[in-house]
Amino acid sequence: MDFKGKKILVFGAGISGIGAVKLLAEKGADIILYDGDIKLDETELFLKLSEVGVRAAKDSVQVILGKVPEELMPQLSLVILSPGVPTDLPLVEKFRAKGICIWGEVELAWECGHGDVLAVTGTNGKTTTTSLLGELMRAYKDEVYVVGNIGTSYTGAVSGMTDRAVTVAEISSFQLETIDTFAPKVSAILNITPDHLNRHHTMEEYIRVKELITKNQGTDDVCVLNYEDDILRKFGESLKTEVIYFSSLHTLEEGIYLAGEDIIYDRGGQKLRLCSVRELKLVGRHNYENVMAAAAMALAYGVSADIVRRVIREFKAVEHRIEFVKEHRGVVYYNDSKGTNPDAAIKGIQAMDRPTLLIGGGYDKDSSYEEWIRAFDGKVKYLVLIGQTREKIAQTARNCGFEDIILADSLEEAVQICADRAESGDAVLLSPACASWGMFPNYEVRGRRFKELVNQLA
Repeated sequence: MDFKGKKILVFGAGISGIGAVKLLAEKGADIILYDGDIKLDETELFLKLSEVGVRAAKDSVQVILGKVPEELMPQLSLVILSPGVPTDLPLVEKFRAKGICIWGEVELAWECGHGDVLAVTGTNGKTTTTSLLGELMRAYKDEVYVVGNIGTSYTGAVSGMTDRAVTVAEISSFQLETIDTFAPKVSAILNITPDHLNRHHTMEEYIRVKELITKNQGTDDVCVLNYEDDILRKFGESLKTEVIYFSSLHTLEEGIYLAGEDIIYDRGGQKLRLCSVRELKLVGRHNYENVMAAAAMALAYGVSADIVRRVIREFKAVEHRIEFVKEHRGVVYYNDSKGTNPDAAIKGIQAMDRPTLLIGGGYDKDSSYEEWIRAFDGKVKYLVLIGQTREKIAQTARNCGFEDIILADSLEEAVQICADRAESGDAVLLSPACASWGMFPNYEVRGRRFKELVNQLA
């Protein structure tokens, strides 16, 4: 699409929105940056734009906060939605009813970008897998971009790309809702468990959106899927693209799998032992699956087995995902703030190998917590709950027969409770099973605050 001179509205003034404005400004578009939050400071928005290189922002970008004037609608050629904007908002429905083309940031970046794309989605494990895949590609190629839901704007990276580029993208369900022609060379769906049902409303819709990552892939492309996920195993049978399964529980005739403690890659008649899980710096079966997914994607793209072996052995856990913080008086503290849903939090508690004081709770995404509670498996000494969901989770725990529950009014109080009650040989784990909103702007801020509190313990 030729964007020059076209009036384009960018909906959302966060990282994705700012990145989209930057890219569109470079393409000569007539840009409106819109956000429904009337409390935003227009001067600060222009400062953010100037920081990313949008020159003379007030002359090239119009900012609208609160309400979009009705008379503006017929002038719009395109609307770019930031991932945080629900596609069923009345304003978005109005754009759609008027026949205005609606894209997300991912589609805009794909339309303007260069080189190959390797894309990762799934309910859990996306950030670890994407980070590892990024390291694998950096060891193989000179021009690599790691973007998307991992915290770096995809559109913000496009202007530097050449045809030799490889983009490794973490793609959320929110971003997949608004793709059109986006077609990664290699894709992966790591798992699908209930999450974001307050946004997608039904599990069927959430599954449909996740599977869209393969929508435009062809027969020469590859999709990596989790063999242990019933939904994905069945989905793989319907794909025209080549499917590589990974499995932590089954020996596959072809794919990548765990055989005892060894990770084996078997594809096209070539069988390779990559490493033992004892050689990895990551812990837990879920992390072995993340490693297998990233390795399969890299190998399918053409990275040598020697590079894969070296990088996966050296790779360390990403921040906020079962991240070791410190040992204090014989008690080890782990930050799993990225455990923002029950399934992710199950992985966190399963990785613990000692009695654990567990801090949970936060924003309510309409999740169910029974399976998480039942996964405690005798490991949890105390469940310390904070946030909007603390009463809901506490009642669920009692219904499941778990009574060692303490309610706290803040993360600060929760950490102190755990420090006071933990004994040498225990673990304290922040793994909330909930989003951070209402107490913290995001899981990163929550995790870093937890680490600050732990490091301040006397």
